[in-house]
Amino acid sequence: MDKKKIKVSIMEDEVEVIDFLESIFKNTEGFEFLQTYKNGEEALAFLPKSSPDVVIADIGLPGKINGTECVQKVKELRPDILFIMYTIFDRDNNIFESLKAGASGYLLKSLNKKKIIESVQEIINGGAPMSPAIARKVTEFFFSGNSLNKEVKELNLLGKREKEVLDYLSKGLLYKEIASQMTITEGTVKQHIHNIYKKLHVQNRTEAINKYLGR
Repeated sequence: MDKKKIKVSIMEDEVEVIDFLESIFKNTEGFEFLQTYKNGEEALAFLPKSSPDVVIADIGLPGKINGTECVQKVKELRPDILFIMYTIFDRDNNIFESLKAGASGYLLKSLNKKKIIESVQEIINGGAPMSPAIARKVTEFFFSGNSLNKEVKELNLLGKREKEVLDYLSKGLLYKEIASQMTITEGTVKQHIHNIYKKLHVQNRTEAINKYLGR
């Protein structure tokens, strides 16, 4: 009985990268290439209806939905699909946002053909493939505690009422709705939010919520 082929799709917009990845999975035994999606909107519309085992996804896709957001939305619809981020970005926030969104692997675009094939095979076998530099960052985060301690310390700077406001913000409530829930004025809510931004070193609601949920 023939061994089942690993079905692969791609989320990528750069022509050279598309050609490189497609050539790998079209010409390597044991793989079946399905489809390339050149933006997040296209992937979100059609990927959940397809049947890939693994999707190799770029973070910096054009359009309103980037690669990380698309992964999160598709995983909600198709939790069985495995995602490997394939990107030039090695910043901590990109790594952890992707993993929180549901990606099971994170590869830098400097990897060669052999490593890419091995990574797809690894994720199918239950692993979490990462470029060495990325794996080191993840290890440092969880075991040295530096980044984690910084975020925890910042959150601990918030007062009880500020944490309450931030919790309501994370649930999508408007300022006036928060004011009603807390029996305070909308102006007081805005002042709390100003203090929250300052203590967390963020510029907007989204950054504050991401830091809060990243605990």
